[in-house]
Amino acid sequence: MTTPKQTPEPTPSVAELEAQERRLVLQRFTYDDAWALGSLLVELARERQAPVAIDIHRAGQQLFHAALPGSAPDNDAWIARKRRVVERYGSASYLVGARHRAKGTTFEASSRLDPDTYAAHGGSFPLTVEGVGVIGAVTVSGLPQLQDHELVVEALERFLSRTRS
Repeated sequence: MTTPKQTPEPTPSVAELEAQERRLVLQRFTYDDAWALGSLLVELARERQAPVAIDIHRAGQQLFHAALPGSAPDNDAWIARKRRVVERYGSASYLVGARHRAKGTTFEASSRLDPDTYAAHGGSFPLTVEGVGVIGAVTVSGLPQLQDHELVVEALERFLSRTRS
């Protein structure tokens, strides 16, 4: 008996990732918003039984953190490394990595940054406030990097649809 081959999930292009960032801009981001977004991420992760840790930082302050069953202390280290990429580049950690891959290299090879401090792997997304710019990051760690990224994007899309209606 042969096992059916799974088709790999299509990887979003740099242009698609940049469009996500342009689309997912907030009017404001308060402490209550951090709680609501973090709680939404917990809800989505629990529905999927995703073994993730979730973190929201704004201006250097941790506003939300949750570790779900199956996550590990290593996820917190990944969160910090991915968040530092967002803070340094002002773009999603997955997008930063994708830009390097599109140039035929890797973030690790060409950024000249310590890989123990920075990780351009999916899962950290900038919190951008209209008229202000990037004020923080929302980060997930525990799934393959594209799934981490997509979970954050889905949560931001839902969060924005609730706050705009």
